[in-house]
Amino acid sequence: MSHYDLIVIGSGPAGRSAAIQAGKLKRRVLVIDRKDRLGGVSVHTGTIPSKTLRETVLNLSGWRERSFYGRSYRVKDDIEAQDLKMRLHKTLDYEVDVLEHQFNRNHVETLLGMAKFLDANTIEVATEAGETTVLTGDKFLISTGTKTYRPDTVPFNGSTVVDSDEFLELGRIPRSLIVIGAGVIGVEYATMFSALDVRVTLIEPRDSFLDFIDRTIIQEFTHQIRDNGVDLRLGSAIESIEDAGEHVEVTLSNGRHIRSEMLLFAAGRMGATVKLDTEAAGLKTDHRGRLDVNRKTYQTNVPHIYAAGDVIGHPSLASTSLQQGRIAACHALETPTLPESPWFPYGIYSVPEISTCGMSEEEAQERGIPYEVGVARFRETSRGHIMGLEQGMLKMLFSLKTRRVLGVQIVGEGATELIHIAQAVLNLKGTVDYFVQNTFNYPTLAEAYKIAGLDAFNRMPIPEAYKVKRDSKKKK
Repeated sequence: MSHYDLIVIGSGPAGRSAAIQAGKLKRRVLVIDRKDRLGGVSVHTGTIPSKTLRETVLNLSGWRERSFYGRSYRVKDDIEAQDLKMRLHKTLDYEVDVLEHQFNRNHVETLLGMAKFLDANTIEVATEAGETTVLTGDKFLISTGTKTYRPDTVPFNGSTVVDSDEFLELGRIPRSLIVIGAGVIGVEYATMFSALDVRVTLIEPRDSFLDFIDRTIIQEFTHQIRDNGVDLRLGSAIESIEDAGEHVEVTLSNGRHIRSEMLLFAAGRMGATVKLDTEAAGLKTDHRGRLDVNRKTYQTNVPHIYAAGDVIGHPSLASTSLQQGRIAACHALETPTLPESPWFPYGIYSVPEISTCGMSEEEAQERGIPYEVGVARFRETSRGHIMGLEQGMLKMLFSLKTRRVLGVQIVGEGATELIHIAQAVLNLKGTVDYFVQNTFNYPTLAEAYKIAGLDAFNRMPIPEAYKVKRDSKKKK
């Protein structure tokens, strides 16, 4: 029986950063992963594959150049599933190789197999070869991520009715596609395949979608995706899904029937904790298999067992998972570290991209904060003209009382990169004056910050300090 200072279950972003941090602290650490390769959901079925697929689609379809060369423009005329998979597999192989190198360099031990708790300090790992190993540890980190939600009412068959994991292994590109669930995953895949000129119907039983995003941005986004060909159906529950062999048919509660060659079910995910036997360790999970933690230390209800990443729920981002894993490892190994920044960026890699940081306009209203709004359109920037951008928008909220930035929302090309300027200003408690005073590279899309800043600045009251300076200059 081997004993470790820290045992990490799951090698996704949270497990990866925790293990490397423990290795740098010269502790004995083991990473266990149930798959045959390291990387977790993020590398094999989640973040990296979906974003690689998006980039491949936009490149091969010539999407970014169509405003110049016409809607019929293509880099490759006949795009097949194999074209998408080629780049995908190369990227995944590289990611796994980098991860293995990082673990080796930091003396992190690894074990591939299915782990389950025997008690709060002991786990058993069963390998595919049929061997079992019993291990003990002082501290544990659960970073097993999530798995797809597969209700019994959906006739999954792995080819024409699939979940988001199976979707990455599609044998062909369908002519038509139904996506059920307008969450982040559903929206990303629906808009990606619309860019391939696949006829996409996106169904969401609720009357709204992506409710955590500013409503103005969602309105802009909805207009763009509908203009791009996505048939968005909101507010109708699904009565039935029928696999008819040659097609899939969905019946909605409003009486509508929708047919397509393929259906992607992307309505929710579950915490991957069922096979861990969490009860044996005294751990409590919710109805979706997620673990509740102290959001400062990432300790579960069993103090020496930590959890981080998607398995603890919102925000379920690879970026925040990396931070959570490192902080959890430092706390577990009694090493001081800096806390997380209060504001982090949220990115949705749809077509077009959406990214936000800070408050939405609705949140500012709920809190009763007096505010001003500044807006810039990408077509107002020279870089936007050069890139042929007809759409894209940046929106900023500023406090009328303190002039500080409250939140920034962006929809359009490069949104997930541009948002980091907003994140820095938010965390440094910057004001609207920063965007007015500072110079941005020209021509860039970042210029939109200057335009939006001036848009708000020109409608905001002039501070008394400014008036004093102006009055003193007049007297002189």
